[in-house]
Amino acid sequence: MKAMLLKRVVSLQDNPEPLTSEDVAVPEPAPDEVLIQVSACGVCHTELDEIEGRTPPPVLPIIPGHEVVGRVTRKGDRVTRLEVGDRVGVGWIFKSSGAADENISDEFVATGRDANGGYAEYMTAHERYAYRLPDCFTDYEAAPLLCAGGVGHRALKLTNIRNGDVLGLTGFGGSGHLVLQLARHLYPRSPVYVFARSSEERRFAVELGAEWAGDTSDRPPAPPHAIIDTTPAWHPVLAALKCLRPGGRLVINAIRKENTDRALMAEIDYAEHLWQEKELKTVANVTSHDIKSFLAAAAASDIRPEVQVYPLEQANRALCELSSSHVRGAKVLAIG
Repeated sequence: MKAMLLKRVVSLQDNPEPLTSEDVAVPEPAPDEVLIQVSACGVCHTELDEIEGRTPPPVLPIIPGHEVVGRVTRKGDRVTRLEVGDRVGVGWIFKSSGAADENISDEFVATGRDANGGYAEYMTAHERYAYRLPDCFTDYEAAPLLCAGGVGHRALKLTNIRNGDVLGLTGFGGSGHLVLQLARHLYPRSPVYVFARSSEERRFAVELGAEWAGDTSDRPPAPPHAIIDTTPAWHPVLAALKCLRPGGRLVINAIRKENTDRALMAEIDYAEHLWQEKELKTVANVTSHDIKSFLAAAAASDIRPEVQVYPLEQANRALCELSSSHVRGAKVLAIG
């Protein structure tokens, strides 16, 4: 089968082609696994963290990719939930303990980092962590729902907002554009403000229903009750804490932060950024419940992911564009 392999940790700035295209053997499913013929795989910023060593794979080479859509072609002897022919999706959680806090369990295994992922024509997945997909989404639309959507849904829940509260989103890529649509469905009386450096991203946010969109450091019309940060940088963290209302909560939705502007955190001021019972919360991975519940919510609320599609062999191009330029929606690889 064709696959894109990461063989060593590199800087994208120094090596714009970190993945190599190779023919490798089709994997064999374990007794509790299914074999999936992959049709689409989303491109996530966490792949950049893997490639550049912020969350490095424990063993190389590895096949990245954790927003995977395909059909079951074989199943292990102990598989009971899924059947050959089922259209399924796989997210960042490859397998874990199965407990309510499986996202922070020592048993957590990440798809495309700790186990081979979806930048390939076939992959295996544990049956518990392969999810039947709503028919209303195409394969390309379904791919970003499995991470950008599922983790974004978890971040939205962690804000603890109520209908009518003001929600802020800083950064507006694959996850942000899905969270905005979900928030407008779940909290129709809540204004959503979007902070983004790119004027194109700000225009896109308004098209999707944001009440206001400004630059990362701009002051919104009213201080938000909560802000979700989906950026890889530190500057938006300081800016968000500064404009939160007293008692507000900042939820950071990122597996890792880059170090480029980390020195800015030395400027944090207790009175300006943290006082008056402001809170800071991080999102740690995702549970199977998060993904299943978000897929149902996305179908019920008629969320429409906006995607830019690349052939599998252009995975390096998609990654470099994700790293160096602003994104309208999500990037997805077409496979098979």
